[in-house]
Amino acid sequence: MPRYFFNVHIGTDVIEDPEGQDLRDADQAWELAKAMAKGLMSTSFEKPINWAVSHITVRDDLDEIVLEFPFIEAIELGERSH
Repeated sequence: MPRYFFNVHIGTDVIEDPEGQDLRDADQAWELAKAMAKGLMSTSFEKPINWAVSHITVRDDLDEIVLEFPFIEAIELGERSH
């Protein structure tokens, strides 16, 4: 199984993932990035965070960028009434 590393970018801060996760493919990495983003956005922080400019960079074990997941993609909009 390939190993993927999830580096969180919030403003100018980067939280690097030194261990990574063994996942079956990039699709599963995308799902995990989405779950991570949802979890972080539901967490209370001391300072307000602009999630619209935050993202997760997913790299493989060759340090190649596999995907960049914008936090705003994790926001699920409710259905609108007509």
